[in-house]
Amino acid sequence: MPADALTDDAAPLLRAEGLVKHFRVRGALPGRRSVVQAVQDVSFTIARGRTLGLVGESGSGKSTVARLLLRLLDPTAGQITFDGTDLLRASRRDLRALRRRMQIVFQDPFGSLNPRMTVLQAVGEPLEVHRLATGAARRDRVVELLERVGLDARDLGKHPHQFSGGQAQRIGIARALATDPDLIVCDEAVSALDVSVQAQVLNLLKGLQRELGLSYLFIAHDLNVVRYMADELCVMYLGQIVERGDGDAVFDDPRHPYTRMLVDAIPDPDPLVARAAERGAADGEPASPSNPPPGCRFHPRCPLAIERCRTEVPPARQLGPGRVAACHLADAPREVTLA
Repeated sequence: MPADALTDDAAPLLRAEGLVKHFRVRGALPGRRSVVQAVQDVSFTIARGRTLGLVGESGSGKSTVARLLLRLLDPTAGQITFDGTDLLRASRRDLRALRRRMQIVFQDPFGSLNPRMTVLQAVGEPLEVHRLATGAARRDRVVELLERVGLDARDLGKHPHQFSGGQAQRIGIARALATDPDLIVCDEAVSALDVSVQAQVLNLLKGLQRELGLSYLFIAHDLNVVRYMADELCVMYLGQIVERGDGDAVFDDPRHPYTRMLVDAIPDPDPLVARAAERGAADGEPASPSNPPPGCRFHPRCPLAIERCRTEVPPARQLGPGRVAACHLADAPREVTLA
């Protein structure tokens, strides 16, 4: 899916083009290996000061994409450009400097913090690694970061186990802010938190974006959370982006059957609506990324699939400004039901 087909931004902060990531894994038989197609031809851009949401079922490749962007994994093919610099050709020195500008907040706030480190050590570590501050200057900077995320200097000597999940995630956010990044990847950053705490952390992230001009790649499986956070939305299925567009437009008028099913699956307090959504849910489980089906990867689960879907890979179709769907039936009448 060409990145140019997805956005009209003249100079996005980050551009990913044709990203591919295959993993070779040991097969069931001795001496046999199989290839897991975790990410296949993924392209998108992230504009400055904006949030791109990335949604899809578990195993769709969302976290792999995040790690490719941060060069925690090397892609099998494709290109990643950050603020005009080719990340895949950057020298070790240049990559180190660029990594100051790209940070990540992980799903598990406790798993991402060293239990032996105090808050001062954990949040101050990036400052030391990148030689940004030491001694008293480091302590002052950590206090400033803690106050920005709703904690204070009294927490400097505490360890992760002394905090609630929401507070621990605030520490993770403070650590991500330490190097003054331009881009923060939020990889399921609120999915492990209670609903009320989720709202507080989401509002914190929104406020930080306004104050600091941050860009986010926001990965989540909860579509209500993504709708609140994202300006633009990418929907992934089995390693591929199947739909992209303005966040509200995708939710209000999903054009790919998989997106429609995700939207229909959002819980509704009305039991009649909830039962209707269940009737429209996709049958079965996603295919294995080591053996994806031919044609459209979603066709074995799609109630609208036609013969063409089973044999021909659907191209990314431009449906309007910034709106793309990879589906042969993207222009099908909206009254077509998935039930």
